[in-house]
Amino acid sequence: MPVSGKLADMEQGAFTADGCPVEVYRLLPPGDEPETVHAAIPDGASILELGSGVGRITHALLDLGHQVVAVDDSPEMLAHVRADKVCSKIEELRLGRVFDAVLLGSHLVNTASAVDREAFLSTARAHVARGGRVLVEWHPPEWFESVREAQGGRLGEVDVRLERVVRDGDLLSAVVRYSVAGGSWSQPFTCRRLDSQALNAALTRAGLVFERWRADDRTWFSANPA
Repeated sequence: MPVSGKLADMEQGAFTADGCPVEVYRLLPPGDEPETVHAAIPDGASILELGSGVGRITHALLDLGHQVVAVDDSPEMLAHVRADKVCSKIEELRLGRVFDAVLLGSHLVNTASAVDREAFLSTARAHVARGGRVLVEWHPPEWFESVREAQGGRLGEVDVRLERVVRDGDLLSAVVRYSVAGGSWSQPFTCRRLDSQALNAALTRAGLVFERWRADDRTWFSANPA
């Protein structure tokens, strides 16, 4: 299949503060995430999406009939979002309003920092309406056991692989290698393994209570205000 002009001429482009290559994220498909979120909330529910990036999931949720406010701390990412948007760090967000659902995706709950994890969850709790849900994407404990060098696959037009996998107790560090149209981008990350006890403790400190799993592979769950 011939490569489109925009891909053939791709350059490295902008990176976010945490190393996300904006041009690559624009090419990643929404996957199953929008349907997972949609199935967990009422039709037409209002959604606050924390860490929206370029709108990969945002736009699909809009197409499903939801009202979405997208939050990200990268102006370069938000420039591609076609929805109401707010440029802010998640931990500093204070909108003074609540939503039927708050979405915390991208495995942000697995951040290496316990302080950041509590801040992310507390922001979600502060913006969810009574009777609403916080929907969280995470790496379940078994994922940490299965991670291996060169693991990955193709997402749309992008080949995604893990390199330099290093384990240190509950911490796992690696580099994500994105390849498309002859170009290559790398993004390092470190995440923390949480067992059910640690997860529930983090939810409790934020004023949330685990509700149920929202995906068969336990990569998504919902929580309610305590």
